[in-house]
Amino acid sequence: MAANTSGGRESRAGGRESRAGGEFTERVVKVRRCATVVKGGRRFSFAGLVVVGNGKGKVGCGYGKANEVPPAVEKGIKDGMKNLVEVPLVSGTIPHRVEGWS
Repeated sequence: MAANTSGGRESRAGGRESRAGGEFTERVVKVRRCATVVKGGRRFSFAGLVVVGNGKGKVGCGYGKANEVPPAVEKGIKDGMKNLVEVPLVSGTIPHRVEGWS
């Protein structure tokens, strides 16, 4: 198996993952390039969708827009930290009702 040379930021799911704040983990879901047509041509900006969570039931989703990718992701992280919600967990999973027959 080859060694990971990217510094541990790439996950198997495809997104980038790192620690935000200290206890929170962030994952970039999508980065989009948007174009505005101006007199001299096209002006590009970027929008990033980021999910932030602590793995213990707190999760938030943020959306950031900027002229370059890193500031858009940072704004998404900031927005995600403002929109944290509590998800009920039982033994590390989301509880739900299961119906079946035997």
